[in-house]
Amino acid sequence: MREVPVGEITKVVRDLFIDANINLGEDVLVAFHKALEAEESPTGREILDELLENAKIAKEEGMAICQDTGLAVVFIELGQDVHLVGGDLTEAINEGVRQGYQEGYLRKSACHPFTRKNTGDNTPAIVHLEIVPGDKIKVIAAPKGGGSENMSRVTMLTPAVGMEGAKDFVLQRVRESGANPCPPIIVGVGIGGTFEQAALIAKKALLRPIGSTNPDPELAAMEEDLLRRINNLGIGPMGYGGRITALAVHVNMIPCHIASLPVAVNIQCHAQRHKEKII
Repeated sequence: MREVPVGEITKVVRDLFIDANINLGEDVLVAFHKALEAEESPTGREILDELLENAKIAKEEGMAICQDTGLAVVFIELGQDVHLVGGDLTEAINEGVRQGYQEGYLRKSACHPFTRKNTGDNTPAIVHLEIVPGDKIKVIAAPKGGGSENMSRVTMLTPAVGMEGAKDFVLQRVRESGANPCPPIIVGVGIGGTFEQAALIAKKALLRPIGSTNPDPELAAMEEDLLRRINNLGIGPMGYGGRITALAVHVNMIPCHIASLPVAVNIQCHAQRHKEKII
């Protein structure tokens, strides 16, 4: 049994949220450059150039990529041979969020749903914990902005509609979202499980590197078809029209009840922010 002080998790969470909000991943930057080559609209190309310039300034100046620095979503893969010592895991995560958003000069966006009173430190974090084999801890920080999250949906389809019905729901969601999620977007799709599982695996799909291929050939073909059809909608970068509405579509699928077909769409804006570290 390996002992890990919870203070280590606090430090990692703090650093990851600062990093994620300032430094776009290399996969996103590569996708921007590929989008520039494919974009037919002069306005769309101009916007993509500005997104690249914005990412460059954020990195050089140590400033947030976007003023919406998101709610603090944390994925923890906790090795079953790890014994956490020195405190409570959830509080350690929340303390890391407090420190990160304060020290990184990141906007605090967490508030009471009805009074809208801000919690003041961007806590509580949204924590997804998974117990895995081994004696390590993987921490993933994924700040999630409100504009893209507001466009996300879960539905319970009739099983008879099949894959085409699921595709139609994804396309409808992107079409109705329009410019609201700040395209070019990344579309996470979760199929199967239960109501809440579909939403979770859709969000986890966003963590996959842009440009990677789904290991399931059926889902890889589905992703390719959805990306093509989404980019034929003509919404374009920031909704000004053009070829590139989405940079990627990532699909996760798990078994579901014989009477159900849950489908979730979790949309991510062009600022595909997430960073991870293994302790």
